[in-house]
Amino acid sequence: MNNLLTVRIQNNMATFSKGQRLIAKYIMEHYDRVAFMTASRLGATVGVSESTVVRFATEIGYTGYPELQQAMQEMIRNKLTSVQRMEVTANRIGSNDILDSVFTQDMDIIRRTMEETSHENFYAAAEAISNAKRVYIMGARSSLALATFISYYLKLLLENVILVQSTSEAEIFEQMIRIDEGDVVIGISFPRYSRKAVKALNFARKSGAKVVAITDSSLSPLAEPADYLLLARSDIASIVDSLCAPLSLINALIVTIAMKRKQNAEETFTKLEHLWDEYNVYEKVDEKSEHES
Repeated sequence: MNNLLTVRIQNNMATFSKGQRLIAKYIMEHYDRVAFMTASRLGATVGVSESTVVRFATEIGYTGYPELQQAMQEMIRNKLTSVQRMEVTANRIGSNDILDSVFTQDMDIIRRTMEETSHENFYAAAEAISNAKRVYIMGARSSLALATFISYYLKLLLENVILVQSTSEAEIFEQMIRIDEGDVVIGISFPRYSRKAVKALNFARKSGAKVVAITDSSLSPLAEPADYLLLARSDIASIVDSLCAPLSLINALIVTIAMKRKQNAEETFTKLEHLWDEYNVYEKVDEKSEHES
């Protein structure tokens, strides 16, 4: 359990009311569950009012229950197993419509990402990527989908973009062996964090390259070696990693780089359009016959 939270509870134990002691005991024993409980649900579980739960949070130094809850979530975000995630997700959705619940959850994740993303870091990262000699992109497990996506579009905009294959640590370092101070490495990972991604970013930092980390928290192990930290919220409870916010962030990054290299991008896409037409890459839709049908 988070030492700071433990210390806060222990330091205030003597001043707690009977109800607050019940809350403190339950948090100490079941913090992994409390991290995803509402204040009212926690109160009902231990037999106190919602207002008592809120007062407990402020009593130990938080601005309110949401901040206390966030502290617990940060603490366990890399510890939940897939089975635990499924249990938490089932409890959160309850009898609600699953489709609506997931949409609502994803909209909230994007909203929080908008509020927390550093514009300064974002545009500085875009500038560094745009001017890099080579761009290496690393994403393991579910984050590989994001790495593949940004790699596809950056290869259309930049000359030297390498999607690092993360099959083994040895192969990762072999692909990055020529990395130097003129390069940028983009590392993407969300809970549970990829050890390979962390090692790759540390290697890049030691080699003198600039590091862009796309992750969910300043406490993420990817944050330490990062020159540019781009935070995007993910749902740490769901059995399926919610990648809507990081994907939206990556979309914005691609658009920003395209605008910085607007003339080159236009020339490239003009050539591509001719190639796509010549080799019938895309299926053409006959709008006239479509309307007639």
